[in-house]
Amino acid sequence: MIIVRSPLRITLGGGGTDLASYYEDHEGFLIAAAIDKYVYVTVMRPFTEGIYLKYSQLENVEKIADVHHPIIREALGIMGFRTPQVEITTLADIPAGTGLGSSGSFTTALLKALYTHRKRHIHQEELAELACHIEIDRLGEPIGKQDQYIAAVGGLTCFTFHKDGKVTATPLKISMETMFDLEDNLLLFFTGFSRSASGILKDQKVKSQQNDADMMANLHYVKDLGWRSKVALEEGDTKLFGELMHEHWEHKKRRSGGMSNPQIDEWYQLAIDSGATGGKLVGAGGGGFLMFMANDRTQLRKAMAGAGLEEVRFKFDFEGAKVMMSS
Repeated sequence: MIIVRSPLRITLGGGGTDLASYYEDHEGFLIAAAIDKYVYVTVMRPFTEGIYLKYSQLENVEKIADVHHPIIREALGIMGFRTPQVEITTLADIPAGTGLGSSGSFTTALLKALYTHRKRHIHQEELAELACHIEIDRLGEPIGKQDQYIAAVGGLTCFTFHKDGKVTATPLKISMETMFDLEDNLLLFFTGFSRSASGILKDQKVKSQQNDADMMANLHYVKDLGWRSKVALEEGDTKLFGELMHEHWEHKKRRSGGMSNPQIDEWYQLAIDSGATGGKLVGAGGGGFLMFMANDRTQLRKAMAGAGLEEVRFKFDFEGAKVMMSS
């Protein structure tokens, strides 16, 4: 049995500039952080021929072409299974559709598990690029590349998305003191809303391809906020980082009418009034997790709990996609 885990992520600045519709003309930049919440994939060889899948549904088919789950179907096809005899199970610490990059985490975990099952090694960047190829090129999802890359490499990482499609990953150069400050005061609260990122990101992709002036100006500004966030964090100024998060959220909301809603706006204002320096919805928007930088975490936690929001506590992950067991 092979067991692989792949971390979920939060975006610390520059989110949205990792879509090809933007970076192919302007180059993208963002900071992402892997967290210790995971997607797990197990792969084993059952006693009988066939493909056995256990996720939110159960599948038992004979041919790869008959697999309903699109990512698993494409991954098995790429791996070249001739007479499939494989059982794949997936579990996650946090549900899909909550803005933490679960699809990219699942794809990287699945590919690493299948490579390990076939006794083949795959480098972190090759793993990320193959996951992007499946989701973006083969399945046509209107998503960016950050989820696959941060899941593969882990850590607090700066990504530059070059015009030719290549990605450069460099560690965010922060002190241990700043890292502990972030782990203590960067708080995640679940809104109770789950959603697919595709709808919101499709709108951004179309407007970017049409070179919509407002959308391009927005993304240019957000990319600059990413660079400013990098400087703030590397200088240990987490208060400024929180203020930049607030600025980011104000610009992010303008990208799509589905980015927020009155209930989310109400919770956000409550947080700002209750000890948060700034915050935003993690991911494409519309639901999932609200993330805040707190200057009074006790007061903020009390206010959010009073509003019925559940906190998910986390630390950073520095291992990326990892084989937990291979036997």
